Amino acid sequence: MQTAIVQLHRGAPPKPPMGEPCNGCGLCCATEPCPIGTVTSLRRRGRCTALEWHEADARYRCGLLVRAGDSGRAAQRLVSRWIAAGQGCDASLEPLAAETLGEAEAADA
Repeated sequence: MQTAIVQLHRGAPPKPPMGEPCNGCGLCCATEPCPIGTVTSLRRRGRCTALEWHEADARYRCGLLVRAGDSGRAAQRLVSRWIAAGQGCDASLEPLAAETLGEAEAADA
């Protein structure tokens, strides 16, 4: 098993099961950018620079999608399609609790 340390806001919701609706946990975008995030952030690995924490909603949101809403409905639909918004969780990652992280690292050694 390969492990990576990804820092998320303490108030972020837990990752939903694969295929379930996105709840804004942020794990997928904190791990690697989606195709449009790759273009805008100029990176293929690591946290997407468009990932934004929204305190009022207690969830992460795609900054590209938030700003696309300011540009009109067509731009918002296009970005929604590019980031697969509304398609359900597609992150095959499984988060570990902080207390089990040490056990996972020991198993990798």
